[in-house]
Amino acid sequence: MAEPRLRSVAVLGTAQTLAWASSYYLPAVLAAPMARDLGVSVPAVFAAFSAALIVSALLGPFAGRAIDRWGGRPVLIGTNAVFALGLLGLALSEGPVSLVAAWLVMGVGMGSGLYEAAFAALVRLYGRESRSAITGITLIAGFASTVGWPLSALLEVQYGWRGACLVWAALHLLLGVPLNAALPRAAPLATAGLNDSVAPMAGAAPAEPPNTRAVVLLAFVFAATMFTSTAMAAHLPTLLQAHGASLAAAVAAGALIGPAQVGARLFEFGLLQRWHPVWSARLAVIMHPVGAGVLTLFGAPAAAPFTVLHGAGNGILTIAKGTLPLALFGAQGYGARQGLLMVPARFAAACAPWLFGLCLDRWGAGAIAVSAALGLAAFVALFLLPQHTSADAAPQRGTATTPST
Repeated sequence: MAEPRLRSVAVLGTAQTLAWASSYYLPAVLAAPMARDLGVSVPAVFAAFSAALIVSALLGPFAGRAIDRWGGRPVLIGTNAVFALGLLGLALSEGPVSLVAAWLVMGVGMGSGLYEAAFAALVRLYGRESRSAITGITLIAGFASTVGWPLSALLEVQYGWRGACLVWAALHLLLGVPLNAALPRAAPLATAGLNDSVAPMAGAAPAEPPNTRAVVLLAFVFAATMFTSTAMAAHLPTLLQAHGASLAAAVAAGALIGPAQVGARLFEFGLLQRWHPVWSARLAVIMHPVGAGVLTLFGAPAAAPFTVLHGAGNGILTIAKGTLPLALFGAQGYGARQGLLMVPARFAAACAPWLFGLCLDRWGAGAIAVSAALGLAAFVALFLLPQHTSADAAPQRGTATTPST
């Protein structure tokens, strides 16, 4: 990977770590103290967070279109300001109405400042040669929960949950803005249509219309896997306890997810890049159903293998969500298309904690069959995908999708 690209990866990966730690991973630590102080229930705080995810789903296509037009740098800088405003709103909340309003602002930030926006920013800069860069930022930002949860907990102990939100807001202004400002400026659209490395000229369409069947299948895959990922993030300890694990064992097994994600991303970076991204996606999607089968057969002793398989699959899937649309549809209009593809996934993520919680209440350990079935359906859908759907997305199988140095 060339030196300027390495710099972009380091800058954007660090900025994404901050964005994820201060938004998506915030409620896990601060929801309980927020609820106590504001006189609402913890589920009410998570309901406000779900509303933010719905806002992010609706905003995603517009943010992607803006990145296609102007590049990721100005959009991501603006997102830091939005995150800071939302966190300030949380810190100043006095009741449920102001809490919901602040989370809706956070939803605007999440819709325009998390992975999909970062992937679009890289594609706007480097076109079809973005695969290793996308992997690189997920390797760095894969530690967002590892950094964010302990830091949020420490800040809450020292300064209270309001102080923690204020510190995160300050970090967006003092660290996030300079980081995103250090990204290269995207090429002007007047010249961007000269090759497939960047977005097309203003108003130009991709060389060929995207294959509708491929778009629908890919949107389903992303929605099914996002549902499972979010459901496991919310209910993993309870699910493992339903299979006979103690609370301590369930928590210990859950701690393996982060290392499994990063290890799998390193594997993708080192070996799987030689293959079309659809193969990475197939491998990733099947890991959760396999782990679910092992957990169902062996119960509590299989808690750790299940979480490792789930975490590894989830780690590779994060990359595939960026690289597979690029390989199938090309770089032209990537941001807007990526935003549209992720709309069902973000709605699924918003509903997953509630729906999977109902499944756990009704079926206990049998709830794992729901996520396993979704994984198997996504696996089948990936085999129905064509590997190429447009002239812009015609890298040959093998190293053609691997960036040159």
